[in-house]
Amino acid sequence: MLIALAAILVGFIILTWSADRFVAGAAATASNMNVSRMLIGLTVVSIGTSAPEILVSLMSALQGFPGLAVGNAMGSNIANMGLVLGVTALIAPLPVKAALAKREIPLLLAITIIAGVCIANGYLGRIDGLILLSGLIITLYLMIRWQKQHPDEPVGDDEDIPELSPSKAWFMLGSGLLLLLGSSQLLVWGATEIAQMMGISDLVIGLTIVAIGTSLPELAASVTSALKGHHDIALGNVIGSNIFNLLAVLSMPGLVAPGALDQAVILRDYPVMLGMTILLALVCLIGKKPKHLGKVTGIVLLSIYCLYGAWLFIQH
Repeated sequence: MLIALAAILVGFIILTWSADRFVAGAAATASNMNVSRMLIGLTVVSIGTSAPEILVSLMSALQGFPGLAVGNAMGSNIANMGLVLGVTALIAPLPVKAALAKREIPLLLAITIIAGVCIANGYLGRIDGLILLSGLIITLYLMIRWQKQHPDEPVGDDEDIPELSPSKAWFMLGSGLLLLLGSSQLLVWGATEIAQMMGISDLVIGLTIVAIGTSLPELAASVTSALKGHHDIALGNVIGSNIFNLLAVLSMPGLVAPGALDQAVILRDYPVMLGMTILLALVCLIGKKPKHLGKVTGIVLLSIYCLYGAWLFIQH
């Protein structure tokens, strides 16, 4: 048990560090190839920040643990809304930008519904994976189009693109990718070992330990941003992360290891994720302007997450 827990802890640490290294190397490489900073910010950096979840799901599916992969995707979204936004909103009100309410939030709601349609029959197959992956391509296209129409709006993390020599950029890209692969495999091994020792499903481990672990960087970044007064960053980061989790992460088990889903995914986990997404959309879209997520919303989101965690604990 201790070895498995150590593997998870070390896996999380290396996974987070190597993801930053991979994103920096990929962004610098693209910049050296004269790709625009806007395009890098919307594609390379956006996808790269979801690399830990993508690699964990890919490794889980390849090693025959699709439940862990699905649990990672849905659990991360639930943790992002309940834990990350809940805690951050308690620290400081989170303003809802008009562009976010008009575009990204409805997009997240639509993607969540599409994901539900894909898993409604209790089977996540290659066609479902292709649908979700196609949605990722369409989403990236829409983001690029929106940015071109509103060039004055900030582009995610495009200001953080490092200036590196081509050789150093390629080295960071390659070493970051290798460490991502190794650490994700270590994490999957530790998580599945604990699941087997405790006699619980890999789905539940994915929904809890792995999902919370991969959401910790978002939690740390959001809390730090709120404490520094950059309150608007957290909501945009969570919305973007949830979109990529459903399209890039959930598609992995469908493409690599298609198969039947645990009924709990359809009857318990997806409804919770959908309900929290609808609640978030209602708070952001309905009511007086200017919109914001206040302490009451934070308490509600955090309470839902705690009740959901208790539900999982009681059932298993």
